[in-house]
Order: sequence, then structure tokens, then C-alpha cells
Amino acid sequence: MTEHDLIGIGNALLDVVAQVDDAFLDANGLAKGAMTLVDDAQSGALYATMPAGTESSGGSCANTMAGFAALGGRGAFLGKVRDDQFGTVFRHDMRAIGCDFDSPAAASGPSTGRCLVLVTPDAQRTMCTFLGAASLLTPEDLDATAIAASGVLYMEGYLFDRPEAQKAFTTAAEIAHRAGRKVSVTLSDGFCVDRHRDAFRGLVADHTDILFANEDEICSLYEVDRFDDALQRARGDCAIACLTRSEKGAVIVAGDEVHVVDAAPIDQLRDTTGAGDQFAAGFLYGHTRGIDPYRCGVIGALAAAEVIQHYGARPEADLAPLVAAALA
Repeated sequence: MTEHDLIGIGNALLDVVAQVDDAFLDANGLAKGAMTLVDDAQSGALYATMPAGTESSGGSCANTMAGFAALGGRGAFLGKVRDDQFGTVFRHDMRAIGCDFDSPAAASGPSTGRCLVLVTPDAQRTMCTFLGAASLLTPEDLDATAIAASGVLYMEGYLFDRPEAQKAFTTAAEIAHRAGRKVSVTLSDGFCVDRHRDAFRGLVADHTDILFANEDEICSLYEVDRFDDALQRARGDCAIACLTRSEKGAVIVAGDEVHVVDAAPIDQLRDTTGAGDQFAAGFLYGHTRGIDPYRCGVIGALAAAEVIQHYGARPEADLAPLVAAALA
């Protein structure tokens, strides 16, 4: 018996979303539509001057866990926050969406990471991100009991930059495998893969059962130009590879089987933020219920299609009826 169907490890970032005008961006020297990494002081100064907005838990893995919970899955999240206001809000929000978050808050070090999202009237999102405590996850921050008691472990590539975080990934994977559990990894970002290609290859080949990557990320991982070449390399490294291709849908490689999953139809594309996160949520929801890889991919495509039709990286519609209809 598992305590959770899925346990995720990722960046614990609080999203603060506010409506601003172009003059506010100009006054603060911000390039519209860009994502800029800032330090604690810069983030604090901008937070003090920006209009009131909404504050909610964020980060790629946390978004996947939110989608997994919305589908009805039992999930838990492991990430690092400080014992501050932002950390308290992050914890409360994760629990409110139905995902357990019991990682103890750090009593020292950088404050809780946050992403300040400034939305202008033309719907452009300008982001200023301070990673803070989130990026300082170490093996000592892992909950070995919770990992061992969860059906599948899911880890976010965005967190992979620091050597301590890389060690935490391999340690977590070893804990899961010793308990007979599955390990899944999302590559998250092609630039992150470029920075740590050898370490990522080792993680995928030696510790990963289910891999999530988009076309650019998987080609970067194996340093090839053709998607089919990358697909064949992935097939040799892990049991299942879920390779997303935007409007072309996804390809699921499972042993000798190759399944092409069409992108789910949409009425209007509004915001692609979170598409990969929700595809992973849908696929893992199906996988933890013993559903075959192709139909898991269909669930993932439905979850991704829902999130790209509105602003924000988490589902707003009730996904359960959509999934039930697709699996009928």
C-alpha cells in the first residue's frame, strides 16, 4: 500500500501575479515578455512597489502536482522554503489544492523563492524570478520515508543546476528503486540540459524509468539534429520516454512500442505556459492507475490542451469528465 500515488521534487516558488501598465515596466527597467533572474533585494524592492495581486504556489513540478491532484491523484511535494511569509503561503496553497507538503522550512539562508509575474493589458507576462531557498535543496532535505512509500517519484530538471541538487536527485532515485518504486524525470529546459548534459545523461540512463522531454530538450540531451535519432537513443536509456512536440502531439516510446498521440483539439490558444507540466500530470495519473502508455498519453494531451486555452499554468476546468470520456 502506498501513502501517495506520486511524490514530486522541484523548485518551491511562490507566484505573485499582478496587473500593471507599460509605464510600470519602463520605470523598473523591465523588458516586456522576458523572464529575468533577480536577487533577493531586487525582488523585494519590486514586490514593495508592484500593485496588489494574487499569490499562489508555483514552479514546474508544483504545477504538475496541482494537475495530478485535480485529476484525483494522491500526491505529495518535496521542496525547500524559508520560515517566512512567502513560505507559509506556498505551504498553505499546496495543501489547499490537495497536495501534501510537509518539508520543514529552513530557519536560515535565503528567503523563499518567488516569481513576480507582471501582466500588461496586452496579456504579455513579464517575470522576475528569485530562486532563493528553492535552489538549495540537498540530500538532507529529502524525506526518505515518504519517497519509499510513494508509487512514483517525479523530479524537475529546473532544479538540477547545483551539485547538491544533482546528488539529491540520485539519492532520491536510489531510495525509490530500493523500495520497488518507479522514477520519472522531466528535463524541463534545453539550456539546463546544455549546462549539465553529462550529468543528465547519467541520471536518465542509470536512474530513470519514465522520461519527459520536448523535442528540443531530447535532441539537446543526445546532441543530435533529428528527432528520430533522439527517440532511438532514449529508447535504449529508459523504459518509457514521453516526448512532446507541441501541435504535433507526442510520441510515447515504451520498450518495442512507439505510440503517436495526437494533440487534443482546442478552441483558442491563449498561453502555452504549463503545457508540458500538465502533460506529465495526465500521463502519470494514468500510469499510477495501471493504464497503458498510449491512453496515458491521451490523458496527458487532454490536460495540456486544457491549460493552453487560458492564462496560467494550472487547470481551471474539471478534467475528470474529459478523461472519463477519452477512456470510455
